[in-house]
Amino acid sequence: MGAHPGEVGGGIMQIIEVTGYAVRSAVITMRRTGTPLEFVIFPMLHVASPTFYSQVRIRLRECDLIVLEGIRGKSVGVSTLTLAYRFTPRRRRNGLQEQSEELLLPGDVPVVNPDVTAAEAIADLRTLPRWTYVLLMVAAPVLGLVFALRGPRAFLDEDLVVEDLPSTLRAEMMADDPVERAMTGRRDQRLLDALGEIHAERGDEPIRVAIVYGAGHVPAIVSGLWERYGYRPREAEWLTVLVPA
Repeated sequence: MGAHPGEVGGGIMQIIEVTGYAVRSAVITMRRTGTPLEFVIFPMLHVASPTFYSQVRIRLRECDLIVLEGIRGKSVGVSTLTLAYRFTPRRRRNGLQEQSEELLLPGDVPVVNPDVTAAEAIADLRTLPRWTYVLLMVAAPVLGLVFALRGPRAFLDEDLVVEDLPSTLRAEMMADDPVERAMTGRRDQRLLDALGEIHAERGDEPIRVAIVYGAGHVPAIVSGLWERYGYRPREAEWLTVLVPA
């Protein structure tokens, strides 16, 4: 067993756990003393077992508002980058599905999307050196084919672990990686600003606000809610993302 999800107070908070048998995601509830509003963070992987998405959907029904990730609009560049995970579920033998709103959203819970537009996302990536940008566009389809061929076992890699403090060499490198900053910096800022507006406008209401974002965004969400607005992780629950056959 790994660290407990949501472990704080000097320990490392585990967000995505990878073992030799499964990948698990920690649903983290954050609360603020004297404020009834709760933020519930759902760290997502964009390819997972149908059961995982079903479990998330069941829990979203219990929420009053959903803050959902999703780059708005379309561009060739964004479509190319997402090939890294869109290929995998196309092999039926893998037993995996691509994340979609149809799988996740209950339909009767209000949804807000503070994410960037496709044009903004590509503009951020174009601030990188040209060779880096071209390499990203070439590598994404290749990675997608590798994931599709390897199936679920492609995800049993300790470098896919996500924690609030980096513990693997790859995680440490990514924390300072200009590519990672270009891909997530503006998006994380936009999200935290939106969460701040929800806190300011509805902080006195006893509501549960779900944050449904990729696991890579979650360390910034946790630290931002804590440092900006005083919300702290109070409880967490493991959900199984996938179990290879």
